Amino acid sequence: MGAPIRIRAKLADGNADVRVLMSHPMESGARKDASGKLVPALYITDVSATLNGSRTVLSAQWGVAVSQDPFLWFRFGGAKAGDKLAVSWKDNTGDSRTDEIALA
Repeated sequence: MGAPIRIRAKLADGNADVRVLMSHPMESGARKDASGKLVPALYITDVSATLNGSRTVLSAQWGVAVSQDPFLWFRFGGAKAGDKLAVSWKDNTGDSRTDEIALA
């Protein structure tokens, strides 16, 4: 399991502007280390965000082209103060992380 996902959200007129920072090395598998050996691929493949555990507000599939420690910004409607927003990722090795915040 990786480091905690940093989630920030602002509500305005029923819309939530969400900013997410995920700590992950995001290795493509094409880079070589100092000894000339390939660094194994390690990257996030799936990202999702759910509201109150049931409504999917974001679903994405990523690959090797995403940079290390990715930042994600998205907006969705129908949000209210007190709603729970969970953001999850899964990588190509099966590791995963989920973190949740309450919208304010």
